[in-house]
Amino acid sequence: MSEFLNQVYFNNSVRAYLIVGITILVVFLFKKYIALYVAKGIFKLVRLRYKNINLPTFLALVAKPLGLFLAVLVTVGALDKLKLPDELDFNIYRVSFQELLGMIGSFLVIFTFFRLIIKSIDFIMLMIQGHYLQTHEPGNHQLVFFFKDLIKVIIGIIGGLFILKYTFKYDIKGLVTGLSIVGAAVALALKESLENLIASFIIFFDRPFATGDAVKLNDVSGTVEKIGLRSTRIRSDAKSYITVPNKQMVDSVLDNQSDYTQRKASLKLEISSSTPADVVEKLLTGIREILTKEDIIAYTAFVNNITANAIVIACDYFTGPDITTFNKVRERSTLAILSLMAQLNITTAQSVSDIKIVQGSAPPPQAAI
Repeated sequence: MSEFLNQVYFNNSVRAYLIVGITILVVFLFKKYIALYVAKGIFKLVRLRYKNINLPTFLALVAKPLGLFLAVLVTVGALDKLKLPDELDFNIYRVSFQELLGMIGSFLVIFTFFRLIIKSIDFIMLMIQGHYLQTHEPGNHQLVFFFKDLIKVIIGIIGGLFILKYTFKYDIKGLVTGLSIVGAAVALALKESLENLIASFIIFFDRPFATGDAVKLNDVSGTVEKIGLRSTRIRSDAKSYITVPNKQMVDSVLDNQSDYTQRKASLKLEISSSTPADVVEKLLTGIREILTKEDIIAYTAFVNNITANAIVIACDYFTGPDITTFNKVRERSTLAILSLMAQLNITTAQSVSDIKIVQGSAPPPQAAI
């Protein structure tokens, strides 16, 4: 038996053929189970840090590409232990058959490895998206899909560079330099688009607003309906659909009205300067009683200024963040103050314009010289 196993055929012993064949057969027969147990081991390690990982989704996305990578890795490693027969020592387009086999093997290993990484990224992005959905932040996961595609493209490019370097033995330094120059030229040509793209990243991470928030930007106010990669769509108060570049959304002073903890209303009264002081005092007392309501959190009412034509009374009060309640309270308070002024016979100050016509005498004529 030992003599049979030591017999050599095509530069390899029977024992070597059996070991390599059995190894490859075992891996292909049990790759599914091997990958399953390896994936479960990785899952347990990751679960120590991230508690919200879903095991079936993790296995569905990671186990199959992991099994294929392990099978290819073991197969290529096992076949590498065999010596190439002399009969197969020939060249194909100046490339030896042995080098061609090595190139195919390295290509398969690199390809399946990066495919495993891309599938793992799919799972990571699903986990991130699920986290945002569970925390009821619907506007924050919109760019997850873009990040997923962007990272997958970058990894694909890196995988291609690895294949060029380790499979085709190509010097990628010049290629990387050329890609850098081309990338710089493209960045200059697409400067504005890249600025908006970077601004979309800032919006995603900094989260100054989200979908559904009521915002005010310069002269535009409305509700955010969509946050894109280049621009943000706002449904204005006039129900028009406004598109604002993301760079402007980031660089301008933006008022996120949905994040208000309180809303402020201001009322400025200019009553006639002839109003007696005791009547002004009654008016202030009545205004303070009107503003002492459960819907009003805090208020101030005082005489702010006295001019030649008017006595100025300033009223400021705060309500809760709800805009509907705010409008109702402001309307109710304003009407109540108007009614109080009517009861006290207080009139508003009237603007007075004095026009003076001055008629001067003509200058005496000068004597002729």
